[in-house]
Amino acid sequence: MIKIWGRKTSSNVQKAMWAIGELGIAHERIDIGGAFGMNKEPKYLAMNPNGLVPTLEEEDGFLLWESNSVVRYLASQHDKNGVIEPKDLRQRGLASQWMDWQLSVVGPAITPAFWGMIRTPAEKRDMAAIKASQDKTTDCMAILDKQLAKTEFVAGSAFSYGDIPVGVMCYRFVQLVPDRPKMPNLDRWYAAISSRQAFKDHVGSVPLS
Repeated sequence: MIKIWGRKTSSNVQKAMWAIGELGIAHERIDIGGAFGMNKEPKYLAMNPNGLVPTLEEEDGFLLWESNSVVRYLASQHDKNGVIEPKDLRQRGLASQWMDWQLSVVGPAITPAFWGMIRTPAEKRDMAAIKASQDKTTDCMAILDKQLAKTEFVAGSAFSYGDIPVGVMCYRFVQLVPDRPKMPNLDRWYAAISSRQAFKDHVGSVPLS
């Protein structure tokens, strides 16, 4: 049985767990990081020198970190029917593109708003930094909205692992940017992905903290 090291409130752990839920993979998740600590201890650093979560550990001792890499690896190992990994090479490339977009564009945009609103006491919040982060994240989601005017999901007509990292960020977006403009295509897509059981189990049921 595989192990996922990481607390369930981590957005990066949620990506891996959502993929696991979609694929029905037997697993054990171990709380580490955040309030649980232990991620800077030598034992864990020997597995993941970054001290971050998640880390995937397989029965034979194989280790893999970086959340999007974990998602793609799990799909390559367990997805024989194209549940989350597109069989078409170009759609697979597009799915990876949007996964990387989440890392390079959306993640950095939304992080200040998350830390400011969720991790910082109200009296210590930098409201200007939070507003700038909200605006930047809204601009990112406008890009996604335009894409979703062309395709049902980020990589095409079917749900794929490309939707997972972006979907985790969108879960945060709808909570951290309450006064966002109307984005009908994004709203339609988000309603579809958030109705999936694996999303409900591993993302939507977990309060931001």
